[in-house]
Amino acid sequence: MNFGLSEEQTLLVDTVRSFVANEMMPHEQVLEDTDHLPADLAASLHQKSLDLGLHACNMPADVGGGGLSSVDVTLVEKELGRTSLALAECVHRPLNILAAATGPQIEHYLKPAVAGMKRDCIAMTEPDAGSDVRGMRTRAEPDGEDWLISGTKHFISNAETADFVVLFAATGEEQTAKGPKKRISAFLVDLDGPGVEVAPGYKNVSHRGYVNNILRFDRARVGGWQMLGGEGEGFRIVNEWLGPTRLTVAATCVARAERAFDIALDWAANREQFGQKIAKFQGVSFPLADMAIEIKLANLILMETAWKVDQGNVTAEDCAMAKLYCTEMLARISDQCIQVVGGMGLMSDLPLERIWRDARVERIWDGTSEIQRHIISRGLLRPLGA
Repeated sequence: MNFGLSEEQTLLVDTVRSFVANEMMPHEQVLEDTDHLPADLAASLHQKSLDLGLHACNMPADVGGGGLSSVDVTLVEKELGRTSLALAECVHRPLNILAAATGPQIEHYLKPAVAGMKRDCIAMTEPDAGSDVRGMRTRAEPDGEDWLISGTKHFISNAETADFVVLFAATGEEQTAKGPKKRISAFLVDLDGPGVEVAPGYKNVSHRGYVNNILRFDRARVGGWQMLGGEGEGFRIVNEWLGPTRLTVAATCVARAERAFDIALDWAANREQFGQKIAKFQGVSFPLADMAIEIKLANLILMETAWKVDQGNVTAEDCAMAKLYCTEMLARISDQCIQVVGGMGLMSDLPLERIWRDARVERIWDGTSEIQRHIISRGLLRPLGA
């Protein structure tokens, strides 16, 4: 088994790392101080990401994307994840779920998104449903060849800068052995249409510059051609999409853990107390060793899962394990790094307090840690009939 990077992958990592270091990191303080990026700066960074081929690197080549493997995309996401600008929408990548587009959806949604001419967002979460996708109340009712959508979504990332949304709604019920179950379908919905409201969301303690919105639909009319996949196939589609998305979260967490660790390691090697470097004290050196092990394990589970995606044999449990371990690892690492640095770790002069603060949301979005444990345990027990 070869754990090394190819020449092409090394070049890819170096290119993205240089872009992050030279074009993105210098603006982190602006983002921290103002909670947003100036529009001209965001547009400039977005154009540079297009020029470098980063924008749609996750999309198949046959739809105009970069056609990178899952391993390659994970390497890209990890490098981008080192900076707090990663979620500020300046290097937005299209949702890979758009690859399921067919017919007129390709020209109206897929191609413009891949070209960087339109931006997407995705809407699943609702105020009263949370992680219970089957419990969503947003509904789509047939009206001739169209559908009328009513309901509310919240925690919708960057909807205010998006042109359309991949929306999940209940389109009916079916009887199962466990009782009635909602049929969930996916729709591509333009956000400037009648009956659609994009409202401000909530102030978030994590990730400056990250915006979430509330979407309200009041009998919004969408054409039958805007249904993504067949009626009732939304749950299957969302499950296929969530795996790669959870890998993106995991990659970002590993990157930030590495950045925090490098700061703590350098601090321990140079800071003097009681007449010697603090790294000489086991109370500092042993936690450094433990953190190095955790980061190595996180990298291994992350890259193995991405490799399994490319092999076509990844499971939901694989992605859940990667997301669970990497997000919880970041929480431990960011906290311990602050402990190593001491009081300065909580000051804004260093990025540690930001990494620590940003880490909190990673265990919640794209499926909470509890949801990941449910997926993993279900995968273990179902084959045994439990």
